[in-house]
Amino acid sequence: MAERFFRAPSGFRAPLAFAAFAAAFAFIATFTALAHDITEQEKTMAEHPYAGMWVTEDNHIRHELLPNGRYVEARGTREKAYEGRYWVTGDHIDYKDDTGFTADGDFRDGVLYHAGMVLRRR
Repeated sequence: MAERFFRAPSGFRAPLAFAAFAAAFAFIATFTALAHDITEQEKTMAEHPYAGMWVTEDNHIRHELLPNGRYVEARGTREKAYEGRYWVTGDHIDYKDDTGFTADGDFRDGVLYHAGMVLRRR
């Protein structure tokens, strides 16, 4: 008896099935495209000359630019003081940590200048 309250009239079954199929297809297509973009970005950053570890002279601040477009900043004994994403355009780097804070820097002559700090590749 309850079945008749939840059953679509026969004329609506095909459009509902098509809508469900279309939604599933759109989700899969979007996910696949996003996964492809992430994979391409990882490949690009893995080959990028700026990926790797950058440290201040006293080794207090350490930026590890990971090949997947993420970074980990260590400060003193705090190995994961900040984490987030980074983007390199030419010799300019933009950071966005996982809390939403943004910063930037520039690479010049093998040195990273960031927020008043000077970091060199280790």
